[in-house]
Amino acid sequence: MEYVNFGSAGIKVSPLALGLGLRGQDSQSEAQRMIEYALDQGINLIDCANVYGTLDIPESVGQSEVVLGKALKGRRQDVVITSKVASRMGPGPNDSGLSRSHIMRAIEHSLKRLETDYIDVYLVHVFDPQTPLEETISALNDLVRSGKVRYVGCCNFAAWQVCKSLWVAGDLQAMPFMCVQNPYSLLNRELEVEMFGLLRDQRLGAMAYSPLAVGLLSGTYVPGQPAPADTLWATRLADRYDPVMAGPAGDVVRTLVRLAAEIGKSPAQLALAWVLSQPEITIAISGSDTIDQIDDAIGAVGWTLDDAIRQELAEVSASFVRRSFI
Repeated sequence: MEYVNFGSAGIKVSPLALGLGLRGQDSQSEAQRMIEYALDQGINLIDCANVYGTLDIPESVGQSEVVLGKALKGRRQDVVITSKVASRMGPGPNDSGLSRSHIMRAIEHSLKRLETDYIDVYLVHVFDPQTPLEETISALNDLVRSGKVRYVGCCNFAAWQVCKSLWVAGDLQAMPFMCVQNPYSLLNRELEVEMFGLLRDQRLGAMAYSPLAVGLLSGTYVPGQPAPADTLWATRLADRYDPVMAGPAGDVVRTLVRLAAEIGKSPAQLALAWVLSQPEITIAISGSDTIDQIDDAIGAVGWTLDDAIRQELAEVSASFVRRSFI
């Protein structure tokens, strides 16, 4: 595994991160085994959030941090972890958002679940229009000064929101965001419109989540055929599957499958390699739910994507620069 700088920081991370959304995993013990396996393979970046849990359901909120904490025993200093704040964690009026009150409580709860005294990269999960940015940035900076957080970043921000956040941090002489985490894949290229320019100008890193477009680019799904039984697109997203695959997304999937076969790679490996071939993207987050899926994702690194294949994939997915697949 080769390692890269994490955004504008000097810390080195694997270009693949293991995400702990765990949509398709219902076992905490198996999730822990997955984390330990990923670390053994050289993946040193684990992406988590306080709201994540097995099967990604409300009843499991917080479980991913608990599992990650167990997996870190004896190897904490060798692992870079993220967690996130903003999502609803309880029924109260201050149990969500980016107020100082919620951030200060949320970090203590996350540290307790993780059984650690610091989080490497603390990310605000969404933009909070009801809280002044000055309040949020100041609270995050206090966490950095206290040693409970090493770096800060943001998720799901528009380019103007990132830019304003950097401006506010500069005014406050606070720690600025060093990375952005947003969806990016062959079926969602909206970051290219405005965000990529900002990333280059401000030397920010980008963590691409959902690089396989919620599994559509994994090779599991075939246009013109039903989604395999018990998969996400056959259950929770069943009503969207046929309309999505009947449109331009189906053309992308067909092209991806064909090109992957031609070069002896899996569709998932080629889709991930395409994402990582974008100079603006630092890290692709693999939402693997099994060890086999982790192995498949690891096959996306360690080789160079041919320019002609890269261009063909860019052309067939061009319509997704201005819109996402769902």
